[in-house]
Amino acid sequence: MNIHESLQLLGGLSPQTFMRRHWQKKPLVIRQAIPGFKPPLDRTDLLDLAAQEEVQSRLVVQENAGGARPWRFKHGPFNRKALPPFKQPGWTLLVQGVDLLDQRVHALMNQFRFVPDARLDDVMVSYASDGGGVGPHFDSYDVFLLQAHGQRRWRIGRQKDLSLQPDMPLKILAHFEPEMELVLDAGDMLYLPPRYAHDGVAVGECMTYSIGFRAPSRAELAGELMQRLAEDAADAVGDSLYADRTQVALAQTGEIPESLVAFARKALEDALCDPLALQRVLGEYLTEPKAHVIFDTRMVDCEGDGLEGALVLDRRTRMAYDAQHVFINGESFLASGRDAESMRLLADERNLGAAKVKRLSAPARDLVQDWLEAGWIHGEQ
Repeated sequence: MNIHESLQLLGGLSPQTFMRRHWQKKPLVIRQAIPGFKPPLDRTDLLDLAAQEEVQSRLVVQENAGGARPWRFKHGPFNRKALPPFKQPGWTLLVQGVDLLDQRVHALMNQFRFVPDARLDDVMVSYASDGGGVGPHFDSYDVFLLQAHGQRRWRIGRQKDLSLQPDMPLKILAHFEPEMELVLDAGDMLYLPPRYAHDGVAVGECMTYSIGFRAPSRAELAGELMQRLAEDAADAVGDSLYADRTQVALAQTGEIPESLVAFARKALEDALCDPLALQRVLGEYLTEPKAHVIFDTRMVDCEGDGLEGALVLDRRTRMAYDAQHVFINGESFLASGRDAESMRLLADERNLGAAKVKRLSAPARDLVQDWLEAGWIHGEQ
């Protein structure tokens, strides 16, 4: 992608200009971001996905606002009879991770790859009957809201008071203060930075595609990385036992010996002595597929060598790299030289031409063959 080229997707801004002016700073309304947009999935397709056990789906129904329970929320799967009638106003069906389920939606998400892949999360598709929505709320991450079908009225605003309504099944703002109101038609798109309050209500039947981004908290990262480092600690620090041959007899035995504190400190230092340890576990964490992701190996020929032509990453595969490693689906590999260049190109472009594949070293070819057999990568058709 040419990050200096103006894009209709970004209202005529280049990706570089958009990131400088708007990313995590202020909203952007883009009329006809995708002119004549025809959604890859229609209502029937979405309902079929919501009926599947392995697909994450949710149903939000808004009842009479004056009632004791104005909102109802339920997790899927949903067969058609479990959903309200289409003519019933005020309900929304949300299906998560649709880019992992449909190649066309995955291709749509790839148009936003001017942001690091480590930040891209997924595409959520929502269907709403007239008046449907999920209430005024805020997200902790950046989001592009692409109108796919029909119209949706949005009210948005910078929100200082982030307190939520109590005893609600949804995180709905208690004191929403909108600053702007707009209606999006099919092909229009709205970008919102993190914590920018918004409330979208369907005007008639509508569908919206939400392209969301990962924003891990410091606590989440610290916990995850420390756990992964702990799993590797045995190899790093060895299994030597604490010894205290010079320990004297004590009258106050409740005090922890300084020698034991020093022993523990040295164990932690040894666990972190590898300068690449943090980079390794971070890359593994960022490329770990979601728990419900299953790779399709039915079309894999494990008998032959599949490295005779170009290669393309499976849409479910997450791949990244740093200066020393290549990461794919939660695994890490040290890489250097020409092989590293090819692997980085594969991560950037999500495909690798036949000439580059042919130049891979024997160990790299063995590794890629393993990925082929796991369904992480495919021969390009």
